[in-house]
Amino acid sequence: MAAISTVTPPTFNLSSPSRNPNSASLSSLKLASPDANPSIPSSRSLKLHRNSRFVTAAATSPSAASPAANPTNTFHGLCYVVGDNIDTDQIIPAEYLTLVPSNPDEYEKLGSYALIGLPSTYESRFVEPGATKTKYTIVIGGDNFGCGSSREHAPVALGAAGVAAVVAESYARIFFRNSVATGEIYPLESEGRLCDECTTGDVVTIELGESKLINHTTGKEYKLKPIGDAGPVIEAGGIFAYARKAGMIPSRDA
Repeated sequence: MAAISTVTPPTFNLSSPSRNPNSASLSSLKLASPDANPSIPSSRSLKLHRNSRFVTAAATSPSAASPAANPTNTFHGLCYVVGDNIDTDQIIPAEYLTLVPSNPDEYEKLGSYALIGLPSTYESRFVEPGATKTKYTIVIGGDNFGCGSSREHAPVALGAAGVAAVVAESYARIFFRNSVATGEIYPLESEGRLCDECTTGDVVTIELGESKLINHTTGKEYKLKPIGDAGPVIEAGGIFAYARKAGMIPSRDA
């Protein structure tokens, strides 16, 4: 009888490195960009990410590495700064959890309520009344971002509002996992307290491939921890989209 060979699909640890010290760290895999120049080279063309929120610098050479293997995503825009222990009820209050993200209209409504639970000490509204999108592309937080109850609506609401990435000192494990699993936002970790270094309204750029954040308003640059194995999953659009792309599960058209 012929031997039957089996192939075990790769597994992914989607826990926040800072909140799960006993498991393999996602940041152990460095995905550095081959370009040292923080700006996008003129020899590259710009293409839109799957949801038109992320801009990717795509090499024109046919032999260039794919974004999944060598991410070169660049996020640029205004930042919104919050403090420590921002919980999921502040990100999206429980009263809005009846909204279904798979419904386009309700997905848009979720975005309009993103960070509406913040206390009145935050003078700048994250999403202006009557609007569905925020003018802030990047959220910068402190320690334990996304703590509280588990709800996938939290990263989904931020993504629906137009957020490309959150940069925090550390994350609650479940928020980090939900961010990667949904593919809505990049949960990036800073090596210091950027929430004390940046101010709401500063113009910033994140170079994902070089794992750094540039604050153009202050002229300072900051090192970020590499996104590691989570990067290709988010780039694909979430864990199920990645699994279909990798052939781990049947595609929708199968």
